[in-house]
Amino acid sequence: MATLLTAGAGTSAAESPPSTPQLIPNLPQDISLQILARVPRFHYPLLSLVSKSWLSAVRSAELFLNRSILRTTQFSLYLTLRVDSSYRWYAEQRNPQNSRRSSLIPIPSIPQHLVGSSILALGPKIYVIGGSVNDVPSNSIWIFDCSLSKWAPGPKMRAAREFSAAGSWGGRILVVGGCNVDSWTRSANWAESYDPSTRLWSPVPSAVEVRDRWMHASAVIGGKFYAMADRGGVAYDLGSGEWGAVPKRLDLGWRGRAAVVGGVLYCYDYLGKIRGYDVERDVWKELKGVDESLPEFLCSSTMVNLDGRLCVVWEGRGRGKEVDVMCAEIEILIKKNMSLMKRIGLPAARMGLDSYLEKGRPLKAVSHQGCLKSSKWKIFII
Repeated sequence: MATLLTAGAGTSAAESPPSTPQLIPNLPQDISLQILARVPRFHYPLLSLVSKSWLSAVRSAELFLNRSILRTTQFSLYLTLRVDSSYRWYAEQRNPQNSRRSSLIPIPSIPQHLVGSSILALGPKIYVIGGSVNDVPSNSIWIFDCSLSKWAPGPKMRAAREFSAAGSWGGRILVVGGCNVDSWTRSANWAESYDPSTRLWSPVPSAVEVRDRWMHASAVIGGKFYAMADRGGVAYDLGSGEWGAVPKRLDLGWRGRAAVVGGVLYCYDYLGKIRGYDVERDVWKELKGVDESLPEFLCSSTMVNLDGRLCVVWEGRGRGKEVDVMCAEIEILIKKNMSLMKRIGLPAARMGLDSYLEKGRPLKAVSHQGCLKSSKWKIFII
């Protein structure tokens, strides 16, 4: 492709533009990028200190593309932690020389402080949907590009929402609830879907009787989107577009944050035990074999599907107001029935944090394809 240059005052048209500094002396830029793409991302903060060109390289889309081509990308764990009265975002980076140690690296926070947003990951991007500002629901969304480590505003929703439910399927995003339905416009947009390829929001038809306002949890299981309300919940068939009720056993057993791994939904019960729900068999089973290693806790914990493994994050015991953020990764192998047992266990990883957290503050976790592994547990379902 030809490049047209315009000579300014005092500049000769024959002069060439300043050349881009070489990342590695005597090596072409594409070869240098391939070398950097093979370096674990744990070392990127250190590499960024080498020079301005290296800083630009480790934050570039070209490097992320090279990692994808070379298949050196990994699934990343991102956390949003409440510190004092604000929420801060961190990315976990595992030490390749010590799998039991990792660091929480600060990443840019959302320019707008939102309460009650829905958060999900789709590809290399994290979506923060809705929420309220000064108790006023918002129809805005913020999109974090993990390859560039940058936030950008997305297309506004048709309805303002807070405490809604969101899920992804087939490259699209579905959002329900969290809005008033006191007018035809608001009720018609109680559920809507977003297509990242066209950047358009579209209303999803819904029955009047399913339009609960507040949602506290959601998941996509077996071709259906489940959204839990204060009482009961709704199930949306992603294939037929039909709405229905949530199975009673699922409603009674689903408490707090959950994650779906291998078609099974996992969450904590009232006794602080991890339980798995099989939607096809309509049955809950306790996850056995981790009692001696994972603590029993009901709050200040969260879980997420990290590259097909159940990743559990919780507050450890710190000094004074300092809190250790702990992380354990559970591998699940599907066997004949729903008996959950531990096969191989490794100690949970401690994630170093560069600030103090107040105890009892909530944790939120989201994963996407792009950076690390946690300490691993191996669990199998007999």
